[in-house]
Amino acid sequence: MNDSPHKSAAVRALILIAALTVPTAATAQVAGGDLTAPTVDTSLLSLFLDASVVVQAVMVGLLLASIWCWAIIIDKTLLFARSKRQLNQFEQVFWSGQSLEELYRTVSERPNYGMAALFVAAMSEWKRSFERNARSPIGLQTRIDKVLDVAMAREMERLEKRLLFLATLGSSAPFIGLFGTVIGIMTSFQAIAGSKSTNLAVVAPGIAEALMATALGLLAAIPAVVAYNKLSADAGKIATRLEGFADEFSAILSRQIDEKNAS
Repeated sequence: MNDSPHKSAAVRALILIAALTVPTAATAQVAGGDLTAPTVDTSLLSLFLDASVVVQAVMVGLLLASIWCWAIIIDKTLLFARSKRQLNQFEQVFWSGQSLEELYRTVSERPNYGMAALFVAAMSEWKRSFERNARSPIGLQTRIDKVLDVAMAREMERLEKRLLFLATLGSSAPFIGLFGTVIGIMTSFQAIAGSKSTNLAVVAPGIAEALMATALGLLAAIPAVVAYNKLSADAGKIATRLEGFADEFSAILSRQIDEKNAS
């Protein structure tokens, strides 16, 4: 009976030693590398392949839109530079003192753009009217003005073609990227709920997908907005020059109509 207190104390001591020993062994295993956290591949290709179908569709769509955007920017930049050069060359020839008939014969033999297209259209109407012995100077002047307006509208339509795509892309791409971001965040929450863990390895892929979709949206939108503003301003300057030439050339033809009628 006297030994029972000593036996109880011994049992309690053994239990305490076991409790202290087990966590120490587990800690030693973690320190030794037995329970290492899984590594996560966050390369762009891996993020794309691991993304959901919706996010992949958003990424591919934004990437294709960005490529098409840059193709339009390069094409329009070259076109506007060439158009400005043609305007300068034609203005120099037009105001050099060469006769209108001789200039018309020279210019009408080749495809014409810009001021040359307006000049050929107005001169063609002028020649057709006088070949048919048109007697109304007011009607001839009205027809010439209409022809100049139509020719200028065609030229501006040619210059501004596909610029609307840049405006649409610049305004919609951030929202499309945001849609991919929302889907990526939802994927992260679903992964957390399924694994019942907030480990970074579980959360990181979905967040990375979301940020990648956002980045692609901005990659497509920013150049589109900047290019649209710049190209629209250049198109406006060309339109102003065409309008000025149309008014001046209409006035020249009006004076010649008056001279022919007076004679």
